[in-house]
Amino acid sequence: MTTPVLDLGSAWWGLVPAAGAGRRVGAAIPKQYLELGGAVVIDLTLATLLDHPRVQGVVVALDPNDGHWPHTRYAAHPRVWTAVGGAERCHSVLNALAVLAGKAADDDWVLVHDAARPCLRRSDLDRLMSVLADDPVGGLLGIPVRDTMKQAGLDGHIQATVPRDGLWHAFTPQAFRLGVLRRALGAALTAGHWVTDDASAVELLGLRPLLIEGHADNLKITRPEDIPLARFFLQQQGRTC
Repeated sequence: MTTPVLDLGSAWWGLVPAAGAGRRVGAAIPKQYLELGGAVVIDLTLATLLDHPRVQGVVVALDPNDGHWPHTRYAAHPRVWTAVGGAERCHSVLNALAVLAGKAADDDWVLVHDAARPCLRRSDLDRLMSVLADDPVGGLLGIPVRDTMKQAGLDGHIQATVPRDGLWHAFTPQAFRLGVLRRALGAALTAGHWVTDDASAVELLGLRPLLIEGHADNLKITRPEDIPLARFFLQQQGRTC
């Protein structure tokens, strides 16, 4: 088991995996480059991180054939660097951590945030950073499950009703020490676990990340109907016209 450390004034960094094609959204371009209320999705995502006074910089993991990134708002920003995206999200995060390792210390915090989550509230980011300041492991934003949960069988019929007590929807950012996260993802991939979020990799080390309640409007754009919903949330937050 990895030995956790306490915060001694460590720096905070952002990491945004943005190498996915986002085919489920049904658009001609990757979802992180869709227009949303007069801005581009990934620009809105990066703005929340870069505008925070405690975030030193952000690494963005990109598809090697990405032709959209150079035209975005933060492509030439002095505190934004890029990494080559991998086959899956976990590979992209690990590649970005390698870039970040040349700038940050192993005990620094890394905020891994989905490129297609442009509605993150500054207040939720503040809360995450504040609650985790002295936490020995790290944690993530999320919300408790409120709907009745059903488990389906292979034939699509209900197999069981799953008690929702203690169940959460996992959001991002997910925040962990750079060294711990790098070891966790490396160990997970070596063991053949292509984890879909960073907390899962840290859990495989035997550690227990903290769940921190945020707001439900921190949605991930995945399907076509998410676009107008994200636009509405941003309008309610006063972030777009």
